[in-house]
Amino acid sequence: MTNPPPEPAPVGTEAPAPVEGPTSPGTRQPRPTLRSDLRASLPDGLVALAVTAAVFAVLYVRIRDKSSSTVSVMPFMADVGGFWMYFLSQAFGWSALLWAWGTVILGLLLSGPRPGRLPLSGPRLERLHRTTSLNTIALIAAHALLFAAELIRHDTAGWNSALATALTEAFVPGGYDSGTGRIAIPVGQAALYLAVPLGLLFYVRHRIGPRTWRILHRCVIVVYVLSVWHTLLYGTNVWYDGWFRTSVWLLQLPIAALLLLRLLRPARRSEKLSARPGDSSGSRTGWALRLGGRLAVAGVLVALVAVVVSGNDGGRTVPPDDTSSSHNHD
Repeated sequence: MTNPPPEPAPVGTEAPAPVEGPTSPGTRQPRPTLRSDLRASLPDGLVALAVTAAVFAVLYVRIRDKSSSTVSVMPFMADVGGFWMYFLSQAFGWSALLWAWGTVILGLLLSGPRPGRLPLSGPRLERLHRTTSLNTIALIAAHALLFAAELIRHDTAGWNSALATALTEAFVPGGYDSGTGRIAIPVGQAALYLAVPLGLLFYVRHRIGPRTWRILHRCVIVVYVLSVWHTLLYGTNVWYDGWFRTSVWLLQLPIAALLLLRLLRPARRSEKLSARPGDSSGSRTGWALRLGGRLAVAGVLVALVAVVVSGNDGGRTVPPDDTSSSHNHD
């Protein structure tokens, strides 16, 4: 490749992808477009649908056998035939979280120090990162739309009133006012409304400027944190403590470790933690922010280890007597 290499990408992002395969001297590398990445995302999307179908089957069987904590939280959900759409919404939510996890892992591998040997080349990893990002947005949207559809199915009002109520509760912050949903639903909505623009900004970065794009795209990690928070707050599958809920915390360890490594060994000279802060107030502020970021991520990593080792994962230990008032999804 004769063109100068692109500047390394920040946390959770990728640098402009070079052409896969040999290029002739002086050939300008084509810019990835949304259309080309949508076409490339089809195989990954089919895998995501297959995983979603498998998760749905597991949820369905566990509900039918009354071995899922969902039945303990909401006994009326034992009617698998009546609430199959809600279980499908749950399945899309879990696959969305898994795809978001993979997208963040790929972004950190691309933007930070990479292992010596990876199964895919850098350009292929970059394209996979973009396609998993697009599919994550689609999975989150499907999760929310199916939740709204379930609300419509069980609303006895007229279709126009039921539609307005469902869209308000599913997509308007503060519209859902029952139980833990008053907090958990807006958290999930925030993840959705941030994921769409942050995921698509890559395709207009040449218009907004690379610096602006890098700053905004670093907020992708916020989308992931909100998604995990939403799951731990509202996921009836992880409502009580136990190995499944602890496993969700365990999955955050590699992300925290890669993020800390990314901060300790930044690709850009301007992001390095100098031995001494500069003389100007701006330099001192930047140095303090970089140091604070490293300490914060290190603290999160230690906290995650403590949660996993101790098993104190924030779950409920004893089901409440009246679960309908504490976690009502209707």
